[in-house]
Amino acid sequence: MLHLGRQTQRTCQTLHRRAFVQVGASSVLGLSLADSLKAGGGRTPGSAKSVVLIWLWGGPSQLDTFDPKPKAPLEIRGPFGTIPTKVAGVRFCELFPKLAGINDKFAVLRTLHTASNDHGIAGTIGLTGNAAGAIGLDGKPLPGTPQPAMGAVVAKAMAKSGNPSKLPPFLVVGGKLHQGKKAIIGEGGGKLGVTYDPFRLEYDPATGTKVPALQLPAEITPERLTDRLALQSAFDKSDRLLETASLDPHRRRAFEMLTSPASRVAFDLSQESEKTIRCYGKTRFGQSCLLARRLVETGVPFIQVNWSDHVEAEEDSGDGGWDHHYRNFQIMQDRHAAWLDRTVSAFLNDLDDRGLLKTTLVIAVGEFGRTPKINDKAGREHHPGCYSALVAGGGVVGGRVIGTSDARAEKPADTPLTPADLCATVHHAIGLTSEQIAGMGLTPDGRLIEELF
Repeated sequence: MLHLGRQTQRTCQTLHRRAFVQVGASSVLGLSLADSLKAGGGRTPGSAKSVVLIWLWGGPSQLDTFDPKPKAPLEIRGPFGTIPTKVAGVRFCELFPKLAGINDKFAVLRTLHTASNDHGIAGTIGLTGNAAGAIGLDGKPLPGTPQPAMGAVVAKAMAKSGNPSKLPPFLVVGGKLHQGKKAIIGEGGGKLGVTYDPFRLEYDPATGTKVPALQLPAEITPERLTDRLALQSAFDKSDRLLETASLDPHRRRAFEMLTSPASRVAFDLSQESEKTIRCYGKTRFGQSCLLARRLVETGVPFIQVNWSDHVEAEEDSGDGGWDHHYRNFQIMQDRHAAWLDRTVSAFLNDLDDRGLLKTTLVIAVGEFGRTPKINDKAGREHHPGCYSALVAGGGVVGGRVIGTSDARAEKPADTPLTPADLCATVHHAIGLTSEQIAGMGLTPDGRLIEELF
């Protein structure tokens, strides 16, 4: 197995057929990344050079984060108090003191709403701005062709204008998103094709950064993989599926991107000081966000950080999702709130200190919110009617609160916003016009959230 960062390797003399298919013929190495290098053209410059989507999979409660309702009855407001923030008149849940202290650096959206309370469908809408082709827990796909993820649209735009990074234009830090062990639709290129699927990294606290597409059953170093003779020998023993001569320059360049020393350095968090590592938090989420900052520094256009793979709180080695149907308040107090508060505040401060926040659009959001009424398991159910998001950088004016929810945070009282509006805002931040979006064969559904700028 090959881990970039803290490397662990096993010895084997050949690259067998399965490994070859993983590396040489996968959509990431064989098609997606390489083909994206062939595009040409230009785009209108925007203030954001990178976008970081912090995906809070499972749906955090708006009432227990950034839209508390202290005057609501106890069965609505819950057991937590509220605290003032740096911006006069704005209050957060008491579990978020670090973010409250820097909320002049980000805006809060309090009136997002979506069309489904199914994680799979709402997740697709959240990542693409559209429900087409989404598959819910019942396994039945909705009509239409799946639309591209926000990252895929940015990747195509950057491919046309020239990706400034030597790394792929769309990187996801984290495993594939699931609900009930069923992968959701919406993390890939959609109708743009597999060319714009993301390249995936995974951070493991025990072993460092892993690159799933390069995990081989042998101790084959990146240097060996890029050696023409070694590749030819391996391919010869893989039923000659492909001759190295048939690897066009774009595919070869893509492969070199993923195995270069520069890539390994970008993925290696041991390069960071112990102080910085502690500041982000020694959790998978914390170190994934630190990795995202390193990727921003290299010029990667779009980075998506998945809080967890699964929506459920108890899965994924205790670092589960935000689907708190029961024990919501215990989980929030014990780990989720502290991790989110610590890591996102560290991330924004770090970007700001390095002069990167002005050119990096950061969005922290889930697929929906939670019901105002607390259930009999001390939890909250799915609620698509109203939820919150944090937005920072890339020209966004900090300290603003966009939209007001009603007295129970159940629905918008004004300024209703949708995931499609967030997508349109991402397009604006990177300089994409509606004409350019239409030129990709896409139809924008949302409107720019002008109140952010």
